[in-house]
Amino acid sequence: MTHPIDDETHRQQMQEMKRQQDEKVRAADEKRGIVIVNTGDGKGKSTAAFGTALRAAGHGYRVGLVQFVKGTWKTGEKEALKRFPEIEHVVSGDGFTWDTQDRSQDIASARRGWELGVTMIEAARKDPERYHLVILDELNIALRYDYLPADEVAAVLRNKPRELSIMVTGRDAPQAVIDAADTVTRMENVKHAFDAGIKARRGIDF
Repeated sequence: MTHPIDDETHRQQMQEMKRQQDEKVRAADEKRGIVIVNTGDGKGKSTAAFGTALRAAGHGYRVGLVQFVKGTWKTGEKEALKRFPEIEHVVSGDGFTWDTQDRSQDIASARRGWELGVTMIEAARKDPERYHLVILDELNIALRYDYLPADEVAAVLRNKPRELSIMVTGRDAPQAVIDAADTVTRMENVKHAFDAGIKARRGIDF
């Protein structure tokens, strides 16, 4: 059971927190783009990436977004992103691997999507204004099934243009990709409606 604290104690605690936070802000003096990985078995990895895309677009930055798995799905994000000229959205995948049931096709689709992503990354090297952020959505799924070599992907991430940020999403991120990242979030599945027999809902899940 927690006990309430008096106003003066609370004020002192907040002052100390502010002092510590200000020190961290002053110490973080390196300015560059970063590599972000959203992984884990919890919901929200791609959703967080789309939110970051909207944030960047809101600042007038250009975003490249390659989706590796969604395939022919008519998703809400696909329709919404058409309204943002700052965001270039490409769907490379042919659907989930259990839908295609064709490993060669999946590998070819993954390679096509990866080459598109690398093209965006290299475009940002030549012109930093071309892309502020490149999102490789569900790339980790392609790596999970060995459709692409993880070491090849990690090498590109480590050698990205300085000012460019890259986001990689999907469960089961390989260690090579995690090692290449600056920020890694592992989303935990505490509870999921689908496991209770509730269908995925339009506008919420896709």
